[in-house]
Amino acid sequence: MSEKIKIAVDAMGGDGSPKKIIDGILLHQKISKNVFYQLFGDKNLILSNMTNSLDRDSYEIIHTSDKVIGNDTPLGAAKRGKKTSMWLAIESVKERKSDIIISAGNTGALLVLAKLNLKMIENIDKPALSALWPNRKGMNVVLDLGANIECSEKNLIDFSIMGSSLYKALFHEKDPNVAILNIGSEETKGNEIIKNTYKKLNESDNKNFNFKGYIEGNHLMDGNVDVIVTDGFTGNVALKTAEGTANFITSELKNNMTKNLLGKISTIINYKNLNSFKKKFDPRLYNGAILLGLDSAVVKSHGATDSVGFFHSLNVCEKIVTGKLIDKIKQSII
Repeated sequence: MSEKIKIAVDAMGGDGSPKKIIDGILLHQKISKNVFYQLFGDKNLILSNMTNSLDRDSYEIIHTSDKVIGNDTPLGAAKRGKKTSMWLAIESVKERKSDIIISAGNTGALLVLAKLNLKMIENIDKPALSALWPNRKGMNVVLDLGANIECSEKNLIDFSIMGSSLYKALFHEKDPNVAILNIGSEETKGNEIIKNTYKKLNESDNKNFNFKGYIEGNHLMDGNVDVIVTDGFTGNVALKTAEGTANFITSELKNNMTKNLLGKISTIINYKNLNSFKKKFDPRLYNGAILLGLDSAVVKSHGATDSVGFFHSLNVCEKIVTGKLIDKIKQSII
């Protein structure tokens, strides 16, 4: 039997923790028996939310009463010291006691503490925050989503390499199609950094991905591209716009399908199709942003997600480790 994957879990991060963390682990353990969970946090609180359903040989608790809180600034989180559950979980990865770290806590704090503790992969200048987006055919990897407001040509090229490595680690498919998010599809569109990045990627021999040029915002979910590359400012705006649009559509659809008798009858008739539509837009299914560029893998679960969302982010963790993401990035960046 192969050695178990070790996931360092910040059990105190995010809303409703540690209960949702424990419940998420219970859901994950039902489909995966090859993971060992290292839980960092208040032992009494963790045990009070534990059930007998969780295999005792599948976890350990590393006690600390200190934690990073939601309104901490990144600097404030660092000043809290080295005994917070987030810091200790990151340190576990740094010391190779675990394979990957996950937290649903303060995003800014996690990025800063990870960068303070973990080394960058050689030849990569900046880390990037990436995530999975649904499209008509499956999933996209999109990066950067907010770690870097300004990016150079090299940064965007590095993001292309890291994003394609993540896609292959998660989905084990052929070389992915990569595109740069832009205001138009013509070569002459965009600022100088984007145009120069396009030129370099178009002229280079990309052995690990297929460069497909530019992609506009209205085609992000067509499914013709697997990896979408942009700077953190644009990426974060695109992410929030997509989330807001999805919430608006599902909310309006629900209101219109239940506000009168005809709508309610139509809902019953089309229940199966509507349920499928709802699942497609369920953000919990795509929970788990990945900080790429560091020498160890770091996953950020949404702070407001529930146990189902955390379960899906644990799935991402397991796939990243089994797919040897860090090794793929190191091989490709050379």
